[in-house]
Order: sequence, then structure tokens, then C-alpha cells
Amino acid sequence: MSTYKKESHIRSLIKGISWRVVATTDTILVVLLITCFSGNCSIESAIKIGFIEFAIKFLAYYAHERAWQRALVDKLVTKKETLQKTISWRIIATTMTFLISGSVLDAFDEIALYIALTELFTKFALYYVHERLWLKLPLGRIRQFFFGKKR
Repeated sequence: MSTYKKESHIRSLIKGISWRVVATTDTILVVLLITCFSGNCSIESAIKIGFIEFAIKFLAYYAHERAWQRALVDKLVTKKETLQKTISWRIIATTMTFLISGSVLDAFDEIALYIALTELFTKFALYYVHERLWLKLPLGRIRQFFFGKKR
């Protein structure tokens, strides 16, 4: 069990940026892999989907993060709670991936579905690990880094 820490808005923003860097890299690689396997290899589509996701999902991630901050009232974050948070985010994010991929590729077909389903598995593990790592980083370290002192 990890001690729950009330996250500041700046911490949620920084955490969102770190997650989006990891997630966007994964998205670009997954889109490239799936489009190449389908015979329509497109680095342009992969990058476009990745960047659209970065912008849209950054906002959704931030809202999700702040909602979970309000939901966690017992001051502890268990592995089970991290798993529940991971599942709730994956439902939101996988749906968004399918919609964004389908829009960019001009087809809500099996390619968009394969991209979303592949990400479901890759990002499930990545997100869970990201969450557990962030629980180990004390709040004061973020504040000291950006503001030069503890608040």
C-alpha cells in the first residue's frame, strides 16, 4: 500500500505530460505497426493520430486525475485502487483511440479497432506502472524542483 498524497494541480499537469509522452510514443508505434501489417504503412497517419491524441487525451487525463483525487478519501492507495483507476482510464482512452484512429484513417473499420485493442493491452501495463511510480514521488520534490522550496 502507498500513502495517498493530495496532488496539486501542477503535479497533475506534470504527471499528465509524463504520461502523454509515454502514451503518445506507444500510440505512434502501435499505429505504425498495425497499418504496416495491414499493408497501408503510414508514418504520417501514426504521427497525426499520436499528436491529436496527445492534445485531446491530455485534457481528458487531467480531468480523470482530478476526479480520482476527490474519490480517494482514505489517504491510502492500494494496488487494487490503482487497478480500478487503470481500468477506468483504459475504458475512456481506448474509446477515444478508436474514434481518433477511425477519423484520421477515414474508416471506423478493423484497422481502427485493432489499433484500439492493441493499445488496450500495451497501455494497460504502462499506465499501471506509471501510476505506481508516481505514488513513490513525494509531493515536496515536485514543488522544490519548480518553485525552489517546499510549500
